[in-house]
Amino acid sequence: MTLDIRALAIPDVKLVTPRRFGDARGYFVESWNRRAYKTAGIDIDFCQDNQSLSAPVGTVRGLHFQTPPNAQAKLVGVLKGRIFDVAVDLRKDSATFGRHVSVELDADAGAQILVPAGFAHGFCTLAPDTHIFYKVDAHYAPESDAGIFWADEALGIAWPIEPERAVLSPKDAGLPRLKDIVSPF
Repeated sequence: MTLDIRALAIPDVKLVTPRRFGDARGYFVESWNRRAYKTAGIDIDFCQDNQSLSAPVGTVRGLHFQTPPNAQAKLVGVLKGRIFDVAVDLRKDSATFGRHVSVELDADAGAQILVPAGFAHGFCTLAPDTHIFYKVDAHYAPESDAGIFWADEALGIAWPIEPERAVLSPKDAGLPRLKDIVSPF
């Protein structure tokens, strides 16, 4: 398995593109291979795979994280459609605390984003019926479930949708601003 790995503006967040083998029928890709990722310097013990479907364009999910001891690293990719994906650094002692990185992911390109523990993560769908997959290295723990408001002006995220047009869950619509939380990281 060949991986193209590129550090983003916050170097701990990585864009990972596995090699695809294509022919007239389509393509084959190993979307995850523990040995290949470990050889490439990504040694994470993923324990749970998740998928989501977001039907309308403009669906925003996030910005979510789990607090310690259940903090999660995530490997996120798109099976169908396209997303604007965001990771916000919540590590108190980090030089990039409160800053974010964003990248567009789509099923055609096959790139994935690796979001370490200590970051809030979220995305906005850019195509209808978008299917997302993500691996996590800690099981879902409701008592550790947390987040920050996706459109918090202090984050400076240039979302591809106006806030009044975003499709949100009631939970995501009510998340606190960064200034109103004490980071557990």
